Amino acid sequence: MLAGLFLAAGLVASAMLGTSAWVKIKNSQFINVKGSVQKDIEADLVVWTGSFTTESDTLLEAQRKIRADRQAVEAFLQGAGVTNYTFAPIGIDELNATRKTEEGWVAQRRTGYRLTQGVTVESADVDRLDKLDTTPLVEQGVIFTVAAPQFIYTKSGQTKIEMLADATKDARARAEQIATQGGRAIARLASAEQDVFQITPRHGSATNWQGENDTTSRHKTVTAVVTASFLLD
Repeated sequence: MLAGLFLAAGLVASAMLGTSAWVKIKNSQFINVKGSVQKDIEADLVVWTGSFTTESDTLLEAQRKIRADRQAVEAFLQGAGVTNYTFAPIGIDELNATRKTEEGWVAQRRTGYRLTQGVTVESADVDRLDKLDTTPLVEQGVIFTVAAPQFIYTKSGQTKIEMLADATKDARARAEQIATQGGRAIARLASAEQDVFQITPRHGSATNWQGENDTTSRHKTVTAVVTASFLLD
């Protein structure tokens, strides 16, 4: 008996909610909905960066070593078919050793120099840079480190314009479905406002109220959302 009462109460509540929504649509002149569309894209530009470091007792010797390492890096990149690279200015750090004197004071003594230079590659050959292996440089004795590449989609501006139109179409389709349930029809679009775009790693779910613009993943998904208001017949 209790189960029957609960079922009956649920059916009544459901009917009331449906009736309430129908009354709102019937008595309203506008309907507001969100439309969305997604598109899978692939980065067409990669920014690849690395750096190499050398140390020596004297600044002159450290400079000689960094020049030799730079030549090795250039030869490696050219051998891999990469030509549009740029080198950053050399960074110089003094190396110091500390010791405690008999009086308890800490004394510092210069022991050498550390030189670091970075190299950057911007290329549309995403596949080549994505697979670039710097192991041969390490095998030559070059202390080389690579940062995570940045994968960029350069056609996002045009893609966003096209997706806004599709998101608006989706909003209209949603509005028509809702209006039909209330016995109404869509007359025309009254206003539309775009939400922020989300460019996320494919199959990713992270969003940001200011909009995501992922550069960590080669394969991405663009999501466009439009909030639209339609006049009802």
